[in-house]
Amino acid sequence: MKTKNTKRGGRAPASGLLLVAALAVAWAGPGRAADPGAFPAKTVRMVVPVSAGGSTDKIARLLAEKLNARWGQAVVVENVTGAGGSIGAAQVAKAAPDGYTLLLHSDAVVLNTALLKKPPYALKDFSGVVRAIANPQILVVRPTLGVKTFQQYLALAKKSPGQVTVGLPTSGGIAHIAHEMIQAQTGIDVNYIPYPGGGPAAVDVMGGHIDATMITMAAVTEFIKAGRLVPLAVTTSYRSPALPDVPTVAESGVPGFDVESWQGILAPAKTPAAVIEKINRDVMEILRQPDIKAQVESMGYGVAGGTPAEFDQSLRQDLERYSKVIKAARITLQ
Repeated sequence: MKTKNTKRGGRAPASGLLLVAALAVAWAGPGRAADPGAFPAKTVRMVVPVSAGGSTDKIARLLAEKLNARWGQAVVVENVTGAGGSIGAAQVAKAAPDGYTLLLHSDAVVLNTALLKKPPYALKDFSGVVRAIANPQILVVRPTLGVKTFQQYLALAKKSPGQVTVGLPTSGGIAHIAHEMIQAQTGIDVNYIPYPGGGPAAVDVMGGHIDATMITMAAVTEFIKAGRLVPLAVTTSYRSPALPDVPTVAESGVPGFDVESWQGILAPAKTPAAVIEKINRDVMEILRQPDIKAQVESMGYGVAGGTPAEFDQSLRQDLERYSKVIKAARITLQ
């Protein structure tokens, strides 16, 4: 029986084509991309779950502009507000895991899973892409309070339990968590006043209507430099380059204290690892450019960084740590 040889350049057997196709699909399956260099090949949607104009929105638009130029594809920022950011986050959690729908969010993405009775997403629904920006919370008081240091603030709060009024940018937000941790470790007791955002809280401190607020430092740096607010301490383990003379809470008598708020990019779970790594690399290259880094730091932020795996790990650690504070303080969303 004669066999027929396939000539070089002739048509391959159908079974061979099927095998090649199967291997290609397997290679491009969940967790990896067949050709990561081709990403992005179309418009990328970046969901920001807060209103336009806030700190998270500003960072999103800065990154979108620079990524647009780098990728040659539009990066469209879309503000999807509601439920403390949970509506926008849930949209991304349910999106196709292909890298074309991203979430630029803050530590609220973690806090909401612990605060809401029925959160519309879980942390496992996301893959961390990059922890882009880190920023301290800062405790500030009105100039007429007569308090110039963190220790004086503690002394006043201990002398008059429940009398010092502290505005909360959001009930259950990272500022609230940070101050609850200070209370637990120092034994003070204050009167919390919830606000619908950091701006109104800061305005009322400057107007003398309340005594203090814990707030994202970038939101009040200009007011501090103008003498309209008195800074007492930052919550991170390090001082901020924007206000290097302001000590940390840890330096001021609460050893080991460290709360760092952040803005970062997340993608739907099972987004190809090669796509996630590309976005991580490109974002960090942008943020480390001297002019961009200087711009970010002048706003009171710091450039963070790290790998996607490190970001995922920090998300899990934050959830465990802050859940304990929320439970102990009986914090609920209002």
